[in-house]
Amino acid sequence: MPTEILMPALSPTMEEGTLAKWLVKEGDTVSSGDLLAEIETDKATMEFEAVDEGVVGKILIPEGTEGVKVNTAIAVLLEDGESADDMATTSTKAPEAAPAAAGNEAAAPAAPEAPAPAPAAAVKADGGRIFASPLARRIAAQKGLDLAQITGSGPHGRIVKADVEGATATTVAPTAVPATAAAAPAAAVPAGPSADAVARIYEGREYEEITLDGMRKTIAARLSEAKQTIPHFYLRRDIKLDALLKFRSQLNKQLEGRGIKLSVNDFIIKAVANALQQVPECNAVWAGDRVLQLKPSDVAVAVAIEGGLFTPVLQDADTKSLSALSTEMKDLAARARERKLAPHEYQGGTFAVSNLGMFGIDNFDAIVNPPHAGILAVGTGLKKPVVGDDGELTVATVMSVTMSVDHRVIDGALGAQLLQAIVDNLENPMVMLA
Repeated sequence: MPTEILMPALSPTMEEGTLAKWLVKEGDTVSSGDLLAEIETDKATMEFEAVDEGVVGKILIPEGTEGVKVNTAIAVLLEDGESADDMATTSTKAPEAAPAAAGNEAAAPAAPEAPAPAPAAAVKADGGRIFASPLARRIAAQKGLDLAQITGSGPHGRIVKADVEGATATTVAPTAVPATAAAAPAAAVPAGPSADAVARIYEGREYEEITLDGMRKTIAARLSEAKQTIPHFYLRRDIKLDALLKFRSQLNKQLEGRGIKLSVNDFIIKAVANALQQVPECNAVWAGDRVLQLKPSDVAVAVAIEGGLFTPVLQDADTKSLSALSTEMKDLAARARERKLAPHEYQGGTFAVSNLGMFGIDNFDAIVNPPHAGILAVGTGLKKPVVGDDGELTVATVMSVTMSVDHRVIDGALGAQLLQAIVDNLENPMVMLA
């Protein structure tokens, strides 16, 4: 029976993508693990591998096509001995993807029903259809395996060759989650004026219409959702940087021979990571009906790129040295600007840092990026008059920060403790090395 190849979901939040390039052509023979195509998501271009073996019978979506929905059939794979005539019995329309749980960007989309296989397909104990590749069915029959007792690793739980080759008669599939347990979609949010309505306002005025790419659409959707669904509150502090700047200068002189130059942002990342360990209740994320409190400090850092931004994540930042964090951050930022980050490098984390100080911004309020519990907006360091510990007026380098917090995860007093810990770490930088 011909097998449909579906548009993959290459990240938990991917809803559509661009089929940038086919790496195979009709008539090519492919095996499990062979590269089929390059898929552009809103964040990166990624390679898509085959999970079954067979012959590419027909390419349904030409390369360069934008806005291909996840789970849309993009090609048909034929088993040995099948021909193009057999494709007439295969539906080439994939079902719509089930909506993801509202307010939880990190939650994977609910698995849609797979395309209908041959009428003689096996069924589960509850009467549900079992989805398996033709080759997997043949191997299972030869080995005397019950497909109902095998957990599939292919798209949407489809049983593939590798699953049955390593299976035994006692392999048991996990209990399925009832469909009724799925989270209900969020209520519709009032939309702004339509594109046509806005265009009519500027009729007769000269303008250039710029088509939104996938990244811009995703940024607009996610941040609109964040402001509408996350109860933000804001905490502000001024931080004296003189001790940090002096310490940084000393370290950079010692690290010069190793080609390492620490930035103020490296110290900020380290200060946030340590603070999350000092106030562990804040090292958490919102997960719909619960809070997940993490053990390691995984800190996301906003990186501006052409047309948008990435937030690569520095995992275990509390355990890494300043020089290690600096080297890793430079690598992630460079690959972010080239859109070459893998999903695991920009997903996750509990807290983010957004620094606009290098652009001369004194202070600003950042939007919490779900499911994070907070984000620290960092302004530039400025020389300001301050009252010293001795009561005398003096001049100090002062940096203004604003911490945006998700009130569902962190209450006001707890957020104040976290921000105080960040301030203490930055004003006493040697403590971060202890």
